[in-house]
Amino acid sequence: MKVYPGRIPTICKEIVEALMSETLIEVVPEMVEEVELDIASILKEYNRMDREITDRGRDHIAERGLPYSHLFKVKSKLASERGFGIGDDAVDYLSSQVIEMLLHTAHVDEVFGEDHDLRRKMRPVFRRQMAVDSDLDQEVRNKIKNLQEGSSDWEIEYRKVMGELKDARHLG
Repeated sequence: MKVYPGRIPTICKEIVEALMSETLIEVVPEMVEEVELDIASILKEYNRMDREITDRGRDHIAERGLPYSHLFKVKSKLASERGFGIGDDAVDYLSSQVIEMLLHTAHVDEVFGEDHDLRRKMRPVFRRQMAVDSDLDQEVRNKIKNLQEGSSDWEIEYRKVMGELKDARHLG
């Protein structure tokens, strides 16, 4: 799962609205935008860390001459060593980060909800907004199914087609 930069403002707004609508958090109206910005900083940092781990994973498989298909396994190991959530663990990782921020930011007046209640309200937002990634991935794979996965041609074409689809859907 991936957090697309173009989706970050929507994710932040939906999370704050969901938590406030259930009175799980209390935020004065003037501070709502600040809370959204706090969540946005978490999501941007998540993307930065994800890129860093992906780059290290690519370097690792290149150094060892491993096939590209090993990237996810190597990336998972690197993420685990850092306590970082990727793939299916991304939603729980991000939810935990947001909860931690809610408890410590001066922009939230009160947190009334228990952690599990906060997670319950955030998970659907994250899953819905991040599901775009798996849909895009499947669409790209369908378009380049004539190429052998893991080959350099496949990698180049995958990035090209993914970029075109992201641009067309304004996912940045």
